[in-house]
Amino acid sequence: MIMNIVKKLFYVASIFVFAAAIISCSSDNDEAEIIFMPSQLLSSTPWETTGAKDKNGNSVALNDPSVSGFVGFSYFRENGNFAIYGLNDVLRSRGTWSVSADGKTRTITALNPDGTTIFTRIVDILVLNQNEFTYRIHTNPNDSSVYYDIKHTKVSHTETNLGQLTLASTPWETTGAKDKNGNPVTLTDPKVSGFVGYSYFRANGTYAIYGLNDVLRSQGTWSISPDGKTRTITALDANGNVIFTRIVDILTLNNTEFTYRIIPDATNNPTEFYDIIHNPVNHLEP
Repeated sequence: MIMNIVKKLFYVASIFVFAAAIISCSSDNDEAEIIFMPSQLLSSTPWETTGAKDKNGNSVALNDPSVSGFVGFSYFRENGNFAIYGLNDVLRSRGTWSVSADGKTRTITALNPDGTTIFTRIVDILVLNQNEFTYRIHTNPNDSSVYYDIKHTKVSHTETNLGQLTLASTPWETTGAKDKNGNPVTLTDPKVSGFVGYSYFRANGTYAIYGLNDVLRSQGTWSISPDGKTRTITALDANGNVIFTRIVDILTLNNTEFTYRIIPDATNNPTEFYDIIHNPVNHLEP
């Protein structure tokens, strides 16, 4: 009888050992079957440009004009949108991205605020894993032997949230104005009419503002202050000469509204101001 009991205990113990082995193998298999698609790898982390090499394998400084246009912090979102900032966190490009099914090429399409294409760039992927993304860019369309390998490394870098991307992601239409007392001001009133129109703030730091009649009123460069509190535009003539520089306080900047405060005569009458309200609009740049 004692032998029967021992046999039964041994049998039960064997079952537990076998079951544990199955569970262990199953767990190992589950881990082994986790395969990341190339697009998942690219969107899994921010990337920082950390190196560049020419066609001969020689290192190229990141501020070299040959490669400086490809340097920065890159964010490839799962929804197919991307944003690239310079290493100074200034927005350089935004649009859509994709990786080919075979994982050999990456495509980005840079977009204007109205959704039209600025350029499409296709590069060869040399390395793409959880820690490194390196692509080859052919910079001379007439000579395929000229290329640079741009290396990016996984980085913990929070995307700047100063409103640059928001401002550059849509055209804006002036839809209202208020005086210092909060009273509405008609957009044809001379006090505010000079600030009324359709605005296009491109990700490359250039802008254009048209009247509501689609006539160009101003163009040049724009920026947002490091604290996100002011927006600056510098209007330029056809030769690149400065016409004026205007700095305004940002009151609201989100996906549904952009409102700034303009003080016409800040030196002599700083208490007189107007709040200029803009909303996103589907309006192709003329």
